[in-house]
Amino acid sequence: MSQQSFADLGVSSAVARALEDRGFAAPFAIQTKVIGDVLAGRDVLAKSPTGSGKTLAFMVPLIDRTSAEAPRPAALVLAPTRELATQIVESTYPIAHARALKICAVYGGVGLEKQAREAAKAHIVVATPGRLEDLLARGAFSLKNVRMLVLDEADRMLDMGFRPAVDRIVAKCPKDRQTLFFSATLDGEAGVIAERYTRDGVRHEHAPPARKAPAIEHRFVRAERDERLDHLVDEIGAGGDLNLVFVRTKHGADRLVRHLKKRKVHAVAMHGDKSQRQRERALADFEAGRVTTLVATDVAARGIHVDNVAKVINFDPPGAAEDYVHRTGRTGRAGDTGVAVTFVGDEQVTDMRAMTRVLKLESQFSEVAGPAPQNKQHRSPRGGGGPKQGQRPRPSGQGRPGDRSGGGTPGRSRRRHRSG
Repeated sequence: MSQQSFADLGVSSAVARALEDRGFAAPFAIQTKVIGDVLAGRDVLAKSPTGSGKTLAFMVPLIDRTSAEAPRPAALVLAPTRELATQIVESTYPIAHARALKICAVYGGVGLEKQAREAAKAHIVVATPGRLEDLLARGAFSLKNVRMLVLDEADRMLDMGFRPAVDRIVAKCPKDRQTLFFSATLDGEAGVIAERYTRDGVRHEHAPPARKAPAIEHRFVRAERDERLDHLVDEIGAGGDLNLVFVRTKHGADRLVRHLKKRKVHAVAMHGDKSQRQRERALADFEAGRVTTLVATDVAARGIHVDNVAKVINFDPPGAAEDYVHRTGRTGRAGDTGVAVTFVGDEQVTDMRAMTRVLKLESQFSEVAGPAPQNKQHRSPRGGGGPKQGQRPRPSGQGRPGDRSGGGTPGRSRRRHRSG
Protein backbone atom coordinates (compact mmCIF):
# COMPACT_ATOMS: atom_id res chain seq x y z
CA MET A 1 0.00 0.00 0.00
CA SER A 2 1.41 3.38 -0.98
CA GLN A 3 2.21 5.93 1.70
CA GLN A 4 -0.20 8.79 2.34
CA SER A 5 0.62 12.19 0.93
CA PHE A 6 -0.10 15.60 2.47
CA ALA A 7 -2.85 16.04 -0.12
CA ASP A 8 -4.44 12.79 1.11
CA LEU A 9 -4.70 14.39 4.56
CA GLY A 10 -6.67 17.31 3.13
CA VAL A 11 -3.81 19.79 2.76
CA SER A 12 -4.37 22.37 0.01
CA SER A 13 -2.55 21.99 -3.31
CA ALA A 14 -0.61 25.24 -2.74
CA VAL A 15 0.73 24.08 0.62
CA ALA A 16 1.35 20.52 -0.63
CA ARG A 17 3.45 21.90 -3.51
CA ALA A 18 5.40 24.15 -1.13
CA LEU A 19 6.10 21.14 1.08
CA GLU A 20 7.25 19.07 -1.88
CA ASP A 21 9.54 21.89 -3.01
CA ARG A 22 11.09 21.78 0.46
CA GLY A 23 11.65 18.03 0.19
CA PHE A 24 8.66 16.90 2.26
CA ALA A 25 6.97 14.39 -0.02
CA ALA A 26 5.18 12.33 2.64
CA PRO A 27 4.03 13.13 6.19
CA PHE A 28 5.71 11.76 9.31
CA ALA A 29 3.71 9.69 11.80
CA ILE A 30 2.72 12.58 14.09
CA GLN A 31 1.71 14.65 11.07
CA THR A 32 -0.53 11.86 9.80
CA LYS A 33 -2.19 11.62 13.21
CA VAL A 34 -2.75 15.34 13.78
CA ILE A 35 -3.25 17.23 10.51
CA GLY A 36 -6.73 15.93 9.68
CA ASP A 37 -8.16 16.84 13.09
CA VAL A 38 -6.65 20.32 12.96
CA LEU A 39 -8.01 20.94 9.48
CA ALA A 40 -11.41 19.84 10.79
CA GLY A 41 -11.23 22.57 13.45
CA ARG A 42 -10.75 20.26 16.44
CA ASP A 43 -8.67 21.13 19.47
CA VAL A 44 -5.70 18.77 19.73
CA LEU A 45 -3.54 17.54 22.61
CA ALA A 46 -0.44 15.86 21.21
CA LYS A 47 2.31 14.04 23.05
CA SER A 48 5.31 14.03 20.77
CA PRO A 49 9.06 14.36 21.34
CA THR A 50 11.46 16.85 19.80
CA GLY A 51 12.62 15.79 16.35
CA SER A 52 9.43 13.88 15.49
CA GLY A 53 8.16 16.36 12.89
CA LYS A 54 5.68 18.05 15.21
CA THR A 55 6.38 21.55 13.84
CA LEU A 56 4.81 20.72 10.49
CA ALA A 57 2.08 18.78 12.28
CA PHE A 58 0.65 22.03 13.60
CA MET A 59 2.04 24.60 11.18
CA VAL A 60 0.78 22.98 7.95
CA PRO A 61 -2.91 22.94 8.96
CA LEU A 62 -2.56 26.27 10.77
CA ILE A 63 -1.33 27.88 7.54
CA ASP A 64 -4.10 26.23 5.56
CA ARG A 65 -6.77 27.45 8.00
CA THR A 66 -5.52 31.05 8.04
CA SER A 67 -6.82 33.45 5.43
CA ALA A 68 -4.69 36.21 3.93
CA GLU A 69 -7.67 38.54 4.45
CA ALA A 70 -8.03 37.71 8.16
CA PRO A 71 -7.48 40.45 10.78
CA ARG A 72 -3.96 40.21 12.17
CA PRO A 73 -2.53 38.42 13.98
CA ALA A 74 -4.90 35.55 13.26
CA ALA A 75 -2.73 32.79 14.75
CA LEU A 76 -0.32 32.65 17.68
CA VAL A 77 2.33 30.02 18.43
CA LEU A 78 3.98 30.11 21.87
CA ALA A 79 7.46 28.55 22.16
CA PRO A 80 9.81 28.35 25.17
CA THR A 81 13.03 29.64 23.53
CA ARG A 82 14.09 32.11 20.87
CA GLU A 83 15.89 29.31 19.01
CA LEU A 84 12.71 27.29 18.69
CA ALA A 85 10.67 30.36 17.71
CA THR A 86 13.09 31.33 14.93
CA GLN A 87 13.39 27.74 13.77
CA ILE A 88 9.60 27.43 13.42
CA VAL A 89 9.48 30.60 11.33
CA GLU A 90 12.49 29.73 9.16
CA SER A 91 11.26 26.21 8.43
CA THR A 92 7.71 27.27 7.51
CA TYR A 93 8.18 30.71 5.93
CA PRO A 94 8.09 29.33 2.33
CA ILE A 95 4.93 27.38 3.15
CA ALA A 96 3.21 30.44 4.59
CA HIS A 97 4.34 32.47 1.58
CA ALA A 98 2.54 29.98 -0.68
CA ARG A 99 -0.72 31.25 0.83
CA ALA A 100 0.34 34.91 0.92
CA LEU A 101 0.69 34.89 4.70
CA LYS A 102 3.17 36.90 6.73
CA ILE A 103 4.85 35.10 9.62
CA CYS A 104 7.01 36.70 12.30
CA ALA A 105 9.14 35.54 15.24
CA VAL A 106 8.93 37.48 18.51
CA TYR A 107 11.67 36.96 21.11
CA GLY A 108 13.91 38.85 23.49
CA GLY A 109 17.43 40.08 22.88
CA VAL A 110 16.64 42.26 19.84
CA GLY A 111 15.12 45.71 19.38
CA LEU A 112 11.48 46.14 20.33
CA GLU A 113 10.40 48.75 17.80
CA LYS A 114 11.12 46.86 14.59
CA GLN A 115 9.82 43.62 16.05
CA ALA A 116 6.60 45.33 17.14
CA ARG A 117 6.00 46.72 13.65
CA GLU A 118 6.61 43.37 11.98
CA ALA A 119 4.46 41.44 14.44
CA ALA A 120 1.53 43.82 14.04
CA LYS A 121 1.51 43.10 10.29
CA ALA A 122 1.91 39.33 10.59
CA HIS A 123 -0.87 36.82 10.11
CA ILE A 124 1.04 34.30 12.26
CA VAL A 125 3.11 35.32 15.29
CA VAL A 126 5.55 32.81 16.80
CA ALA A 127 6.59 34.15 20.20
CA THR A 128 8.32 33.48 23.49
CA PRO A 129 6.02 34.42 26.39
CA GLY A 130 8.17 37.15 27.95
CA ARG A 131 8.75 39.23 24.83
CA LEU A 132 5.13 38.78 23.71
CA GLU A 133 3.92 40.25 26.99
CA ASP A 134 6.30 43.19 26.50
CA LEU A 135 4.78 43.96 23.10
CA LEU A 136 1.22 43.55 24.34
CA ALA A 137 1.93 45.92 27.24
CA ARG A 138 3.21 48.51 24.74
CA GLY A 139 0.01 48.20 22.73
CA ALA A 140 1.86 47.00 19.62
CA PHE A 141 -1.11 44.77 18.78
CA SER A 142 -3.77 42.71 20.54
CA LEU A 143 -4.74 39.05 20.52
CA LYS A 144 -8.46 39.68 20.01
CA ASN A 145 -8.35 38.32 16.44
CA VAL A 146 -6.42 35.12 17.24
CA ARG A 147 -8.44 32.18 15.97
CA MET A 148 -5.73 29.53 16.37
CA LEU A 149 -3.42 29.16 19.37
CA VAL A 150 -0.53 26.68 19.57
CA LEU A 151 1.53 25.87 22.65
CA ASP A 152 4.70 24.12 21.48
CA GLU A 153 6.90 22.24 23.97
CA ALA A 154 4.44 23.24 26.66
CA ASP A 155 6.17 21.09 29.28
CA ARG A 156 9.39 23.02 28.69
CA MET A 157 7.59 26.35 29.15
CA LEU A 158 6.29 25.13 32.49
CA ASP A 159 9.76 23.91 33.47
CA MET A 160 11.19 27.33 32.66
CA GLY A 161 8.65 29.10 34.90
CA PHE A 162 6.43 30.55 32.16
CA ARG A 163 3.12 29.28 33.57
CA PRO A 164 1.89 32.69 34.88
CA ALA A 165 2.80 34.45 31.61
CA VAL A 166 1.16 31.73 29.52
CA ASP A 167 -2.01 31.94 31.63
CA ARG A 168 -2.17 35.70 31.09
CA ILE A 169 -1.57 35.37 27.35
CA VAL A 170 -4.17 32.64 26.88
CA ALA A 171 -6.70 34.77 28.79
CA LYS A 172 -6.24 37.55 26.20
CA CYS A 173 -7.16 35.23 23.32
CA PRO A 174 -10.79 34.73 22.24
CA LYS A 175 -12.58 31.91 24.03
CA ASP A 176 -13.89 30.49 20.75
CA ARG A 177 -10.39 29.89 19.38
CA GLN A 178 -8.94 26.56 18.24
CA THR A 179 -6.13 25.39 20.55
CA LEU A 180 -3.31 22.95 19.77
CA PHE A 181 -1.23 21.71 22.69
CA PHE A 182 2.07 19.93 21.96
CA SER A 183 4.17 18.52 24.78
CA ALA A 184 6.64 15.75 25.54
CA THR A 185 4.27 14.72 28.34
CA LEU A 186 0.57 15.10 29.02
CA ASP A 187 0.93 14.07 32.67
CA GLY A 188 1.10 16.23 35.78
CA GLU A 189 0.85 20.00 35.41
CA ALA A 190 1.14 19.80 31.62
CA GLY A 191 -1.93 17.57 31.50
CA VAL A 192 -3.88 19.87 33.80
CA ILE A 193 -3.35 22.99 31.72
CA ALA A 194 -3.82 21.05 28.48
CA GLU A 195 -7.35 20.20 29.60
CA ARG A 196 -7.93 23.74 30.85
CA TYR A 197 -6.85 25.45 27.62
CA THR A 198 -8.65 23.09 25.21
CA ARG A 199 -12.26 22.11 24.56
CA ASP A 200 -13.09 18.48 23.80
CA GLY A 201 -9.53 18.04 22.60
CA VAL A 202 -8.53 15.00 20.58
CA ARG A 203 -5.52 13.22 22.10
CA HIS A 204 -2.70 11.88 19.99
CA GLU A 205 0.50 10.21 21.17
CA HIS A 206 3.60 9.49 19.19
CA ALA A 207 6.45 7.64 20.86
CA PRO A 208 10.00 7.89 19.51
CA PRO A 209 11.08 4.77 17.61
CA ALA A 210 12.84 2.36 19.94
CA ARG A 211 15.31 1.45 17.21
CA LYS A 212 17.05 4.81 17.51
CA ALA A 213 18.26 4.21 21.07
CA PRO A 214 21.19 1.90 20.17
CA ALA A 215 22.50 4.53 17.74
CA ILE A 216 24.19 6.34 20.64
CA GLU A 217 27.17 4.96 22.53
CA HIS A 218 27.00 6.21 26.13
CA ARG A 219 30.28 6.58 28.00
CA PHE A 220 31.04 7.97 31.45
CA VAL A 221 34.46 9.29 32.45
CA ARG A 222 35.57 9.84 36.05
CA ALA A 223 37.15 13.29 36.06
CA GLU A 224 37.35 16.04 38.65
CA ARG A 225 37.10 19.67 37.64
CA ASP A 226 40.81 20.26 37.24
CA GLU A 227 41.14 17.14 35.03
CA ARG A 228 38.25 17.75 32.64
CA LEU A 229 39.94 20.11 30.23
CA ASP A 230 42.58 17.52 29.36
CA HIS A 231 39.92 14.85 28.94
CA LEU A 232 37.85 17.19 26.78
CA VAL A 233 40.72 17.98 24.42
CA ASP A 234 41.37 14.24 24.08
CA GLU A 235 37.69 13.57 23.33
CA ILE A 236 37.53 16.31 20.70
CA GLY A 237 40.68 15.04 19.00
CA ALA A 238 42.22 16.43 15.85
CA GLY A 239 39.54 15.34 13.38
CA GLY A 240 36.91 17.46 11.72
CA ASP A 241 33.88 15.93 13.45
CA LEU A 242 31.27 18.14 15.11
CA ASN A 243 31.37 18.14 18.92
CA LEU A 244 28.63 19.66 21.09
CA VAL A 245 29.85 20.36 24.64
CA PHE A 246 27.38 21.12 27.45
CA VAL A 247 28.21 23.14 30.53
CA ARG A 248 26.01 24.36 33.36
CA THR A 249 26.44 28.12 33.22
CA LYS A 250 26.85 30.96 30.74
CA HIS A 251 30.08 32.07 32.36
CA GLY A 252 31.36 28.51 32.32
CA ALA A 253 30.73 28.32 28.57
CA ASP A 254 32.72 31.48 27.87
CA ARG A 255 35.59 30.39 30.13
CA LEU A 256 35.75 26.97 28.56
CA VAL A 257 35.96 28.46 25.06
CA ARG A 258 38.90 30.59 26.19
CA HIS A 259 40.65 27.54 27.69
CA LEU A 260 40.07 25.54 24.52
CA LYS A 261 41.49 28.29 22.32
CA LYS A 262 44.65 28.21 24.41
CA ARG A 263 44.84 24.51 23.60
CA LYS A 264 44.47 25.25 19.85
CA VAL A 265 40.85 24.05 19.74
CA HIS A 266 38.62 26.45 17.80
CA ALA A 267 35.33 26.67 19.68
CA VAL A 268 32.40 29.07 20.06
CA ALA A 269 29.95 29.55 22.93
CA MET A 270 26.18 29.68 22.74
CA HIS A 271 24.03 30.79 25.66
CA GLY A 272 21.39 33.25 26.81
CA ASP A 273 23.73 36.21 27.28
CA LYS A 274 24.73 36.17 23.62
CA SER A 275 22.79 38.41 21.26
CA GLN A 276 20.49 36.78 18.75
CA ARG A 277 22.92 37.65 15.96
CA GLN A 278 25.81 36.05 17.86
CA ARG A 279 23.81 32.91 18.55
CA GLU A 280 22.68 32.57 14.96
CA ARG A 281 26.23 33.06 13.70
CA ALA A 282 27.61 30.49 16.16
CA LEU A 283 25.02 27.93 15.11
CA ALA A 284 25.54 28.63 11.40
CA ASP A 285 29.33 28.27 11.74
CA PHE A 286 28.85 25.01 13.64
CA GLU A 287 26.37 23.58 11.12
CA ALA A 288 28.69 24.47 8.23
CA GLY A 289 31.71 22.93 9.97
CA ARG A 290 33.64 26.20 10.08
CA VAL A 291 33.77 25.65 13.85
CA THR A 292 33.74 22.03 14.97
CA THR A 293 33.18 22.56 18.72
CA LEU A 294 30.10 24.34 20.10
CA VAL A 295 30.02 24.95 23.86
CA ALA A 296 26.49 25.51 25.09
CA THR A 297 24.26 25.67 28.11
CA ASP A 298 20.99 23.76 28.18
CA VAL A 299 19.42 26.42 25.97
CA ALA A 300 20.77 24.30 23.08
CA ALA A 301 19.36 21.02 24.35
CA ARG A 302 15.92 21.60 22.83
CA GLY A 303 14.71 23.15 19.64
CA ILE A 304 18.07 23.03 17.84
CA HIS A 305 18.63 20.32 15.27
CA VAL A 306 22.06 20.00 13.68
CA ASP A 307 22.80 16.96 11.57
CA ASN A 308 26.07 15.04 11.82
CA VAL A 309 26.96 15.89 15.43
CA ALA A 310 29.43 13.08 16.10
CA LYS A 311 29.78 13.53 19.84
CA VAL A 312 27.93 15.19 22.72
CA ILE A 313 30.16 15.81 25.73
CA ASN A 314 28.66 16.67 29.11
CA PHE A 315 31.53 18.68 30.56
CA ASP A 316 29.18 19.41 33.46
CA PRO A 317 26.81 16.51 34.16
CA PRO A 318 23.12 17.27 33.62
CA GLY A 319 20.96 17.74 36.70
CA ALA A 320 18.04 15.58 35.57
CA ALA A 321 17.37 12.51 33.47
CA GLU A 322 15.23 14.59 31.12
CA ASP A 323 18.12 16.99 30.52
CA TYR A 324 20.44 14.06 29.79
CA VAL A 325 18.03 12.73 27.18
CA HIS A 326 17.65 16.07 25.43
CA ARG A 327 21.37 16.84 25.49
CA THR A 328 22.47 13.48 24.16
CA GLY A 329 19.63 13.47 21.64
CA ARG A 330 21.59 16.04 19.62
CA THR A 331 23.76 13.17 18.31
CA GLY A 332 22.85 9.86 16.68
CA ARG A 333 20.11 11.52 14.64
CA ALA A 334 18.44 10.34 11.43
CA GLY A 335 19.86 6.84 11.73
CA ASP A 336 23.48 7.97 12.20
CA THR A 337 25.58 6.69 15.07
CA GLY A 338 26.70 9.02 17.82
CA VAL A 339 28.67 9.15 21.04
CA ALA A 340 27.62 10.69 24.36
CA VAL A 341 30.36 11.27 26.94
CA THR A 342 29.69 12.50 30.49
CA PHE A 343 32.41 13.65 32.91
CA VAL A 344 31.61 12.67 36.49
CA GLY A 345 33.40 13.88 39.60
CA ASP A 346 33.32 12.25 43.02
CA GLU A 347 30.52 14.57 44.18
CA GLN A 348 28.30 13.62 41.25
CA VAL A 349 28.64 9.83 41.55
CA THR A 350 25.58 9.33 43.76
CA ASP A 351 23.31 11.49 41.62
CA MET A 352 24.59 10.00 38.37
CA ARG A 353 24.15 6.47 39.69
CA ALA A 354 20.49 7.24 40.42
CA MET A 355 20.06 8.98 37.05
CA THR A 356 21.62 6.15 35.04
CA ARG A 357 19.33 3.70 36.83
CA VAL A 358 16.35 5.68 35.51
CA LEU A 359 17.91 5.84 32.03
CA LYS A 360 18.76 2.11 31.93
CA LEU A 361 22.47 2.95 31.64
CA GLU A 362 23.56 1.38 34.92
CA SER A 363 25.97 -1.06 33.32
CA GLN A 364 27.80 1.66 31.36
CA PHE A 365 28.10 3.83 34.47
CA SER A 366 29.21 0.96 36.71
CA GLU A 367 32.18 0.35 34.43
CA VAL A 368 33.77 3.56 35.70
CA ALA A 369 32.03 4.07 39.06
CA GLY A 370 32.00 0.49 40.28
CA PRO A 371 29.00 -1.35 41.74
CA ALA A 372 26.61 0.49 44.03
CA PRO A 373 27.43 0.17 47.76
CA GLN A 374 25.24 -2.46 49.37
CA ASN A 375 25.05 -0.80 52.79
CA LYS A 376 23.61 2.54 51.65
CA GLN A 377 20.10 3.43 50.71
CA HIS A 378 19.97 5.36 47.45
CA ARG A 379 17.46 8.10 47.07
CA SER A 380 14.92 7.74 44.33
CA PRO A 381 15.46 10.24 41.53
CA ARG A 382 12.56 12.53 40.75
CA GLY A 383 12.91 13.64 37.15
CA GLY A 384 16.48 12.37 37.45
CA GLY A 385 19.01 13.16 40.16
CA GLY A 386 16.44 13.87 42.89
CA PRO A 387 16.04 17.06 44.90
CA LYS A 388 19.19 18.59 46.28
CA GLN A 389 19.51 19.66 49.90
CA GLY A 390 17.40 22.71 50.55
CA GLN A 391 15.35 22.31 47.35
CA ARG A 392 11.71 21.40 47.10
CA PRO A 393 10.97 18.15 45.24
CA ARG A 394 9.73 18.67 41.67
CA PRO A 395 7.16 16.58 39.83
CA SER A 396 8.61 13.88 37.63
CA GLY A 397 9.78 15.16 34.25
CA GLN A 398 10.09 18.79 35.42
CA GLY A 399 13.62 18.76 36.80
CA ARG A 400 15.98 21.59 35.98
CA PRO A 401 19.70 21.45 35.36
CA GLY A 402 21.46 20.82 38.65
CA ASP A 403 24.25 22.84 40.12
CA ARG A 404 26.44 20.29 41.77
CA SER A 405 29.23 20.73 39.24
CA GLY A 406 31.60 23.62 39.27
CA GLY A 407 30.44 25.79 36.39
CA GLY A 408 32.56 24.78 33.47
CA THR A 409 36.29 25.18 33.91
CA PRO A 410 39.10 24.36 36.32
CA GLY A 411 40.09 26.59 39.20
CA ARG A 412 36.86 28.52 39.81
CA SER A 413 34.76 28.76 42.96
CA ARG A 414 31.40 27.01 43.09
CA ARG A 415 29.10 30.00 42.83
CA ARG A 416 25.54 29.46 41.71
CA HIS A 417 24.62 30.98 38.37
CA ARG A 418 21.48 30.86 36.35
CA SER A 419 22.12 28.85 33.23
CA GLY A 420 20.68 30.04 29.96
